[in-house]
Amino acid sequence: MNARWTTGNRFELLENGEAFFPAVFDAIRHAKHEVVLETFIVFEDKVGWELHAALVEAGRRGVSVDVLVDGFGSSELTPAFIGPLAGAGVRLRAFDPKPRFLGMRTNVFRRMHRKIVVVDQAVAFVGGLNYSADHLADFGPQAKQDYAVKVEGPIVAEIHTFARAAIANADPRRHWFRREHDPQRQTGSEAAALFVTRDNQDHRTDIERHYRVAIRAARKEVTIANAYFFPGYRLLKEMRRAARRGVRVRLILQGEPDMPIVKTAAAMLYDHLQRAGVQIYEYCARPLHGKVALTDDEWSTVGSSNLDPLSLSLNLEANLFIRDRAFNRHLRERLEALIENGCQQISADRLPARNVFHLVRSFFVFHFLRRYPAWAGWLPAHVPKVVTPQVDDHPGAASLEGMTRVTETPEAR
Repeated sequence: MNARWTTGNRFELLENGEAFFPAVFDAIRHAKHEVVLETFIVFEDKVGWELHAALVEAGRRGVSVDVLVDGFGSSELTPAFIGPLAGAGVRLRAFDPKPRFLGMRTNVFRRMHRKIVVVDQAVAFVGGLNYSADHLADFGPQAKQDYAVKVEGPIVAEIHTFARAAIANADPRRHWFRREHDPQRQTGSEAAALFVTRDNQDHRTDIERHYRVAIRAARKEVTIANAYFFPGYRLLKEMRRAARRGVRVRLILQGEPDMPIVKTAAAMLYDHLQRAGVQIYEYCARPLHGKVALTDDEWSTVGSSNLDPLSLSLNLEANLFIRDRAFNRHLRERLEALIENGCQQISADRLPARNVFHLVRSFFVFHFLRRYPAWAGWLPAHVPKVVTPQVDDHPGAASLEGMTRVTETPEAR
């Protein structure tokens, strides 16, 4: 587990697409040297096309632009979207795309779920937002509630090194540019950051372990807002222990889920957690897509990792862990507003009565939670590929999955 905290950073919380998209697009439009972007989803809607325009314009003015999308999450990208990117010199790659079988996508597991942007090695963005219109309030009742962080300072160099390693190996001709200034001099702040990733090779449990360490060290408060909540036994145990020693432990979970099974799975844990004193709130204003947490007065995290089997045991994820009182305070204010204005607390009288069915279900859930990190290894475990799609001029090339000429490279770790 990487334990090297980097000081001298500056952080800005970006809430929802209204704050995130303008900040990212403005950074890309002002890029002078390089843009590196990784994301799970790009849709061809108004947000995806605005990203497209910013990337094309950057490529045309000579900025080095590399984009990595997930082959499952962004499988519907068409030649009309991909072609102009290639024409502007943007290097687009897809993580492990697969053709459909009987109309169904087969590349469900071990997805590239990270959301990272680095511009000129000077500013980075890490969080949970995809490039899709459902992160904007005008999308309607199903608009997602989500968070990202904009960061400047020395930690950006570490994020950049990681992102380059995940993308650059797909093109052996890739060149590097020299910085014109020292990123260590970006800010005099003592705010510390730790960039932590999860993969299926050397860093399988790093993000979860940092959560557990922070909860174990908490003395006053733990607040977690997470969209897809079904963590492993060890993380649940730390939450229960913290609550029993007098720490106020609050969970903000989905009350209006984008997928009904999400709420059903999380609700199976409510009784187990509440009996130890954990407070549970369901956010009911719209679907919650955030993955943020804080403890006490200093520690917090923003990233792509949910607290569920996919994120904790299968997907490639990235979180920024932060030690900064000002950022912690601002995040707490925003989560307090979320609780006050959009949540309902789950009280004990709303839980189902304990009966034989409840006890049997709890038994199986308990043992699943104890074992699922090991069981995850039984799922399809081929070596994923990063591929470079090239647009064919025939009607069959209708999406990223339909691209026929690719360059295959081993998964970057």
